[in-house]
Amino acid sequence: MPSKKNISNKSIKLIKYYKLINYNLIYNNQSINRYKNNFNQISGNKAKNLDNLKKMIANIKNCELKKNAKNIVFADGNPEAKIMFIGEGPGANEDQEGIPFVGRAGILLDKMLASINLNRENVYITNVVNYRPPENRKPTGEEINRYLPYLKKHIEIINPKILVLLGNTSMNALIDNEIVISKARGKWIDREFGKCKTSVIITFHPAFLMRQPAQKKMTWIDLKMIRDKKTKLNI
Repeated sequence: MPSKKNISNKSIKLIKYYKLINYNLIYNNQSINRYKNNFNQISGNKAKNLDNLKKMIANIKNCELKKNAKNIVFADGNPEAKIMFIGEGPGANEDQEGIPFVGRAGILLDKMLASINLNRENVYITNVVNYRPPENRKPTGEEINRYLPYLKKHIEIINPKILVLLGNTSMNALIDNEIVISKARGKWIDREFGKCKTSVIITFHPAFLMRQPAQKKMTWIDLKMIRDKKTKLNI
């Protein structure tokens, strides 16, 4: 039976986490406009490959998403990072700025990262699809399949040691279309994407957590697993 001291320590850590991810979230509807892609900080094949991949995505034909979107939303963060996050698709703020996770869900994602001593300077972030689905709907199976080869190539180029899938869409696209996230989250899965061998973990999407705040306690477990894996891999 755990001691009162251990229970108390766990409670204190959980309270700190809740304070960190909840503060000012409900009342702050402003998009984040302080991140810049760090692509200019890299050189050689990775920079060239990322630039070529972005051009290939921009040249995709017969895509309704592109016709309705303002900007391609390619990625944010550090391309040399060893931790990569993949969400679903851009929303209105992301479409406006051309950067993933800059709206309310982005604010929460930043707080989640900060809770395990990470930020956008040491992670890399993208989505399953690179253009905003109209009315913020989920991308269709056809749309996901159209962008999936580019997403897998994106993973291979970044070559992360840890790959974090945020929500059902990224999980279904890259792991298994038949499983449910409540049973799949919080487990490490070894996967290969081209020449990239990585450890994958699934957790809830920040937008889902805003609708279902009770699930934040489960996400905190997942975040601690990422923190521990990061330490183990000496990232």
